[in-house]
Amino acid sequence: MKIKEIAIGYVSIPLVTPFKTALRTVDAIHDLVARVELEGGEVGYGEAPPTAVITGETPQSIEAALRYYIAPAIQGMTFDHPSEVWQRMEKSIAKNTTAKAAIDMAMYDAWARAQRKPLFRLLHAPAEGEARPRLETDITISVNPPEVMAQDTERAIQQGFRILKVKVGKGGREDVERVRRVRAAAGTQAVLRVDANQGWTPTEAKRTIEMMEDAGLNIELVEQPVSCHDFAGMQYVTAHVQTPILADESVFSPEDAVRLIEEHGADWINIKLMKTGGLTPALKICDLAAERKVPCMMGCMLESAVSVSAGAHLAAARGIISLCDLDGPSLCAENPYEGGPIYQGPWIDMTEAAGIGITKVPADFERI
Repeated sequence: MKIKEIAIGYVSIPLVTPFKTALRTVDAIHDLVARVELEGGEVGYGEAPPTAVITGETPQSIEAALRYYIAPAIQGMTFDHPSEVWQRMEKSIAKNTTAKAAIDMAMYDAWARAQRKPLFRLLHAPAEGEARPRLETDITISVNPPEVMAQDTERAIQQGFRILKVKVGKGGREDVERVRRVRAAAGTQAVLRVDANQGWTPTEAKRTIEMMEDAGLNIELVEQPVSCHDFAGMQYVTAHVQTPILADESVFSPEDAVRLIEEHGADWINIKLMKTGGLTPALKICDLAAERKVPCMMGCMLESAVSVSAGAHLAAARGIISLCDLDGPSLCAENPYEGGPIYQGPWIDMTEAAGIGITKVPADFERI
């Protein structure tokens, strides 16, 4: 296979409600989309959401990385497997994981289309069990005053969601009250995942999680309680609370995952394509986690159906990924794409369409 053309465009999609975390507030998705065409005519799509507060990337930096470094490095390249393209991208520019992820998932999409198979079938690891054609995702309850979060919870439950990711990180006792109100609105059967988005200090995290435990709020896990760079803090919190700890922003690479696992800095690993740089390194994290029997979540940034669908294919393929936080399309006011997995409330149904499955992206693409 040979890369014939690389093009980029932009999509803008309003959100149903503002997305609020301890780190940022967002009203709409404004993402770059990459399109790769192979010499055989197969086309693949990838998405790059600028998330400066987490990855350090902006729309301008993503486009510059693609236009001036990545595209020139891989244009016209002949390859047998997308991982070969990723290796060349990695040599062309350091970091810039979101820009690399867009091209990497586009390459996997086109590669799978060339074989006329859905991507999750090609990524499947038989040793990890059967591929899963249906996934269940949580939905985010943005951090707000407790009464607003309770109202948002009621709406989510009415829409059929049974798993809620509750954003906190604004303050210990106030955060406990937020979760308390969400639990009351959700009922005892709903699964609650708490995400602090690095908002607490280690001692505050321990104290706050213990208050939630003492209150019987029945939390499934707490995600990224402390700063992404504070590996010692992650280790401290994990060792001192009963609730499982999920590492998110602390894990950008397979090396990060190994360090956290070996230092007991988390019980779970959250894999996001925008942090890893695409499916190629994400698959390495899956392999490492499977070897060490550490369960994973498939997560996403604030993304639309292009990149979330790529993540869904990975989750459907790999049994070590037992949790899904792939609610990006559910947070969007509309889905402007055609094809791909089918999103219905909390359920994501994979199809047998070749590649990732997206067949139409409404963007004005420019060849680079």
